[in-house]
Amino acid sequence: MNGWHLFLIGYDISDPARLVKALKLVRCHALGGQKSFYECWLTTQELQQTREALRRLIDPETDRVVFILLHAGTESLRLGSATPIDHGDYFLIT
Repeated sequence: MNGWHLFLIGYDISDPARLVKALKLVRCHALGGQKSFYECWLTTQELQQTREALRRLIDPETDRVVFILLHAGTESLRLGSATPIDHGDYFLIT
């Protein structure tokens, strides 16, 4: 996997302190999201780093994290108050 790839990262964390830490880890890459699911553009290295950080954080007996690879051109269906994510054609990383 080369370049940037769009992932949907979701988590179900049982402990409030771990939940906040997981949120901070995922949100730093997030374009947007709702509650515990976030759309994130990640390089292979960022994916590995994020996965490893979350693996170290969670309790595998009670918590769950899922990474779903999405296709960048796929339209998503929204119900309720969900709004489209306006990410344009490129990202500026500073």
